[in-house]
Amino acid sequence: MRPQHAASAPDSTTVLLTGMYEAESRYLAAGGPGGASFDLLAPYFAPDVVLRQAETLPYGGSWHGHDGMTRFFLAMSETWETFEIGEQEFLATGETAVVHTQVRARARATGRELAFPVLQTITVRGGRIAEVRPFYWDTAAIVAATTRP
Repeated sequence: MRPQHAASAPDSTTVLLTGMYEAESRYLAAGGPGGASFDLLAPYFAPDVVLRQAETLPYGGSWHGHDGMTRFFLAMSETWETFEIGEQEFLATGETAVVHTQVRARARATGRELAFPVLQTITVRGGRIAEVRPFYWDTAAIVAATTRP
């Protein structure tokens, strides 16, 4: 599904984020963590990027730099058998971007499937992603779906 944009001509942040999401899809299709190189994604992220996930998630916490992002994708891969990015809406772009994404995922440990929205605030500096803060509507549902009873 193609991202929806408010403006008719995409700005540099929209181009950056669209490129990153496309690279992420190629990365996952090529085998993702352990099967593909993070080099596909590295050009989109500042060397000192910080990803801040909700602490209660199985892959929660702060992930720093390209090494941290590589470890994050490994943790995601251990949690989710599939993680499909669906419809996206770019609500704001510029130095701070806000992206609303629909996700479908299947938990590796339980086989349970979930469909859920994620709202991300993304800070862009120097033409690269410097910080990502995803907000999940229901972290408890994700924990329940990914944890064996």
